[in-house]
Amino acid sequence: METIRSYHNKQVNKLKKIKRYMFMTLAVMAVISVFVFVKMYKAIIFPNILIINGEKVSLYIYSDDNFDDVKQKLYSDSIIINQKSFEWLAKKLEYPKYIKSGHYVISNNMNNNKLLNMLRSGSQTPVKFTFNNMRTIEQFAGRVAEQLEMDSVSLLKAVRENAALKEMGFNEENAASLFIPNTYELYWNIDANDFVEKMINEYNRFWNEERRSKAESLNMSPIEVSIMASIVDKETTKVSEMPRIAGVYVNRLKKNWLLQADPTLVFALGDFEIKRVLDVHKEVESPYNTYKYIGLPPGPICIPSIAAIDAVLNAENHKYFYFCAKDDLSGYHVFAKNMREHNINAEKYRKALNKKKIWK
Repeated sequence: METIRSYHNKQVNKLKKIKRYMFMTLAVMAVISVFVFVKMYKAIIFPNILIINGEKVSLYIYSDDNFDDVKQKLYSDSIIINQKSFEWLAKKLEYPKYIKSGHYVISNNMNNNKLLNMLRSGSQTPVKFTFNNMRTIEQFAGRVAEQLEMDSVSLLKAVRENAALKEMGFNEENAASLFIPNTYELYWNIDANDFVEKMINEYNRFWNEERRSKAESLNMSPIEVSIMASIVDKETTKVSEMPRIAGVYVNRLKKNWLLQADPTLVFALGDFEIKRVLDVHKEVESPYNTYKYIGLPPGPICIPSIAAIDAVLNAENHKYFYFCAKDDLSGYHVFAKNMREHNINAEKYRKALNKKKIWK
């Protein structure tokens, strides 16, 4: 009897031990599960971006960047709080397989999930592209390459090969007229062809019916207006006198006179440091030498400003055929109706240059 009871007790104790073990195992598993859940929750939901000054940070991902490149850019800015949690979730979301180039704006206190979803989906933020005071289309292409991902060579190639531009009357010499100096909102990783299409749309928006009508009244095309505007731009920095200078060139064109614009010689010589145009400069052989060839040069001598374009379109109706810089060297000009008046003004200016020892 005792033996049976003893055996029973042993079995009961054994079951209790098994239950205790199972309970402890379940408890440990529960703790581990909670720990893992909390860790996953923190990795996904908790803020993992700390920007000291609180301002937003721009991340630029190039087309050939890989996950290591992205990590290096993020970590070099020291804005990721926990790198391991970021990498863990990135791999879970398979972000290394779906890296998209672009400009991304990262906010303070952003969590891993929001950051990775933005990067993985390619939800980039446009950038503001601004340009002005560009001498040549090559210089312009260089400015584009500084502000956007594309390189200057691909942009120049896209301009040369665009069929729509050829239909619009653009060629290699006047293509710079396409670009209207302004501030544009673009995706940083826009490709060259899309960029050119964007500029064509902006050009057509700028050259609205009113501007085209004014150009037609001058018996000029929009491209010809831009070419004249580029000369006006390089004649003066004073916007207030641009329409008057434009009026001088309009008068000369109507009379079929030589434009005799000094800035075209500077462009033809390719020496943009020239401050004083001399008689020897007027001998340069170039279609841009308006002292030798009647009419407008074949292309703009700079990418003209909107102010200069509108100055040509609204050129003053006057009887001036000559102008030269004032002898006070203020940057303003004096205007003359005949050669006698102009020679007097020009002599005063030459003396002012001599006094300042400006010889070239």
